[in-house]
Amino acid sequence: MTTNAVWNAEPEALADRLGELFAEIRSREAEIGAILVGIEQRGVMEMFGYRSVARFLEHLADLPRQAAEVLVKRARQLHPGLALDGTPIPPLAPEVASVAREGRLSDPMIDTIVTVLRDVPPEHRDRVEQDLLSFAADAGHKQVATLGARILAHLVPDGQEPAETEPARPDRELSLRRKRSGVWELHGRFDDETGTRASAVLDALAQRRSTDEGPDLRSPLERYGDAFSDAMDLAANSPELPMQAGERAHVMVAISLEDLKTGIGKALLGDTGTISAAEARLHACDCMVIPAVLGSHSEPLDVGRLRRLVPPGIRRALYLRDRGCAFPGCHRPPRHCQGHHIRHWSEGGPTELGNLVLMCAHHHRLLHRSGWDVRIAADGLPEFLPPVWLDRRRKPRRNNLHEPLPFAA
Repeated sequence: MTTNAVWNAEPEALADRLGELFAEIRSREAEIGAILVGIEQRGVMEMFGYRSVARFLEHLADLPRQAAEVLVKRARQLHPGLALDGTPIPPLAPEVASVAREGRLSDPMIDTIVTVLRDVPPEHRDRVEQDLLSFAADAGHKQVATLGARILAHLVPDGQEPAETEPARPDRELSLRRKRSGVWELHGRFDDETGTRASAVLDALAQRRSTDEGPDLRSPLERYGDAFSDAMDLAANSPELPMQAGERAHVMVAISLEDLKTGIGKALLGDTGTISAAEARLHACDCMVIPAVLGSHSEPLDVGRLRRLVPPGIRRALYLRDRGCAFPGCHRPPRHCQGHHIRHWSEGGPTELGNLVLMCAHHHRLLHRSGWDVRIAADGLPEFLPPVWLDRRRKPRRNNLHEPLPFAA
């Protein structure tokens, strides 16, 4: 409908048209699900080089990983599949799949019915599926969820029998996220033992420290924040800390020589953060300073080495040039990446900056298995050529998500 047609149409006509469009969208989504399950059965690795259908769908449809995984998981419930040994796996809700192909079920409705059917005993599943679909014809997914709960209460009054398993793993979760303001937020939950140990360490480090200059006026929150920072220093200096990418865990600070000398300007801290040049001067008093010569586009031309071996110096050059995984759309920082030979070592490719690109393990494997190619462009930066099925023109793509060096030209 054009804009004028929308303004001139009756409300009933607009509602009918929306209903038709939603039905068409849902029908297409059902067809997409059937195709995805078919690709999974034939082997997405053999067909496209991806280790999972969800990963393949991320690139093909430009979907977030979670959305792709949800779509594939829903499709598996509606369509027959194959086990690893080739044994057929019957669909959980075959009738739901038939109705979905007609465009009559929303995604929340499908998920609601499937959730109920998972807990229904197999001998009652067909009948319950029919009852829920009949009710869904004139009700919303919330009402269907209520009916499903009542059916389960009748069929399985005692709930599902608990499985006899090993003792549950300790409940430990932690997320550390950087906000655009440069402030990091820490959220987590721990089992009692881990929480008790963390509390003991932080309590010891957060004690008030009165000096000759006066009493410690920090608030409890400030003292515990400083204690956490001190705990990170202790962990970083521990000789038992695991190696990462062949070196001890460290944070790279990139700053121009002029700014380091004058203390005016800013430096890049780690992968995305910044600190003032004055702060960088303070850190330079107690760290290793590695000289690097950069070109006009901040591409590393020469990187000093702390020892005779070449790989650490080349790795630092890759960190400075690529700033993380160079694959388009990847957020992985340098410490999660590895150097990839553009011209393979087995084919005589040299281990030098012009023949290397920084990539995370997932995209490194993908590059070896799929139709993606990588090359170094005329400006000295890596660019990727997508497979033909993704872009018939194979227009080069780059990763623009990583923070550039602060002194880029």
